[in-house]
Amino acid sequence: MTVQPLVSTSDEASPTIAIYRQLRGLILSGQLGADERLPTVRQTAADLGVAPGTAAKAYKMLEQDGLVVSRTAAGTRVAASAAVLPGSVIRRIRELVDEAGATGADRDDVLNVLRVVWQAEAGGVPL
Repeated sequence: MTVQPLVSTSDEASPTIAIYRQLRGLILSGQLGADERLPTVRQTAADLGVAPGTAAKAYKMLEQDGLVVSRTAAGTRVAASAAVLPGSVIRRIRELVDEAGATGADRDDVLNVLRVVWQAEAGGVPL
């Protein structure tokens, strides 16, 4: 599998975080299934135009979250225990993406609003 830059690493303060978020999203959405092999760190770095150390840090973060398992001979694979979001949540996210795209909404604006709404709801602060 080749990692395509779904989220440009230039959009984030840290390319490591951008790679981490991209791969985490692929795993949690079920687009990368349990035991599926991720590209090598070097391949990910080359595909995304970052240093291998940057990609390695992102992989380490995924491993610390229990989403991937790294083995010397077997490479890095999605952990069997990696939970995916419920299908209903994935459907609603896809609907949001489709609707935002159809209306010409800016991706970063949609993501920022989603984060603000999520934080407000988590903190019990009504908008």
